[in-house]
Amino acid sequence: MSMAVVGLLAGMALAFAGFFGGFGAFLLVAALGAVGFVVGRFLDGDLEAGDLFRGHDRDERRR
Repeated sequence: MSMAVVGLLAGMALAFAGFFGGFGAFLLVAALGAVGFVVGRFLDGDLEAGDLFRGHDRDERRR
């Protein structure tokens, strides 16, 4: 499935949540979608647990 189709489905889910459930439901669907995205990236192996909590060294940013 292409990223455009995934984006389309996510946008439609947010639109339905906003229309039928109001702004609170819209925010809940958006937050849960973000959590699902991070979990999916973690399960695919594109993201490691340390990446979420590790800070960047100032020396690395200057290079």
